[in-house]
Amino acid sequence: MTRAGIVTVAGKPNAGKSTLLNRLIGQKLSIVSPKPQSTRDRIVGIRTENDVQMIVLDTPGLLDPAYPLQHAMRGAAHLALDDADVIVYLADAVETHKPPPPLAEAAGLPKPPAAPVLLALNKVDALSASQRDRLAEMLPEALLISATSGEGVDRLIERVATLLPESPYLYPDEEISTQTVRFFVSELIRETALELLEDEVPYSVACEVEEFREDRVPVYIRAVLYVERESQKRILIGAKGGRIRDIGRVAREKIEEFVGSRVFLDLWVKVLPNWRRNAAAMRRFGYHLPQQRSS
Repeated sequence: MTRAGIVTVAGKPNAGKSTLLNRLIGQKLSIVSPKPQSTRDRIVGIRTENDVQMIVLDTPGLLDPAYPLQHAMRGAAHLALDDADVIVYLADAVETHKPPPPLAEAAGLPKPPAAPVLLALNKVDALSASQRDRLAEMLPEALLISATSGEGVDRLIERVATLLPESPYLYPDEEISTQTVRFFVSELIRETALELLEDEVPYSVACEVEEFREDRVPVYIRAVLYVERESQKRILIGAKGGRIRDIGRVAREKIEEFVGSRVFLDLWVKVLPNWRRNAAAMRRFGYHLPQQRSS
């Protein structure tokens, strides 16, 4: 009998959720950045192996929202927790000096989620043997893993598999995501901007793919990076257009590897004032403000 279900990976910003999703799927799908809040919506990856299909959801980091975009991010995390058959509650082992708060508290939920929760402490490759021993003694139920090196991930997969319901596969076994190539292209462009921009600008950047022509060689992609202020636009473009050219070059190389074809990336920069606080603008980029949750 096969097993299949939704595995939601949740935790605070920079716990390594995106790295874990990419490790589980065996391909880079989710943005990986040292800057927190780089994941803004759920990212879906599908892992099918050994009669088990996991639909893995990478979620935005759990935080107290300060403005509408962050409310939308937390809402996306809440929906992913509601949908889960199994939850992997990921914490940074390096920063775990006391037991992490219960997931419901960390996520701002009115009650604990219905799905079983596995606590996983990530980044153990950065710990000494004595530090690992201390964590194992303090949290004997926790799984010690490194999403970067893969250490402990096989055991995590085994534990998750035993908790998934018996079910036929939910998707064809060759699929790796339910999301479109356009979506991942926009994410790769935004990831590149995160990598190459100063700290004060990335959180104001959104990307929209306006045109995607696969019938051409090279594939033609027209995309726009949006920021909130003219001053941010000048930073994004850089002196004599140098920074936006660098972003375009690096992003194009990533996209070519992802789509397996040569790409012409036509990249533009525009200002959409205060878009992170504007519900209509956020809907344009695929974000949704959550409804009030009932207790």
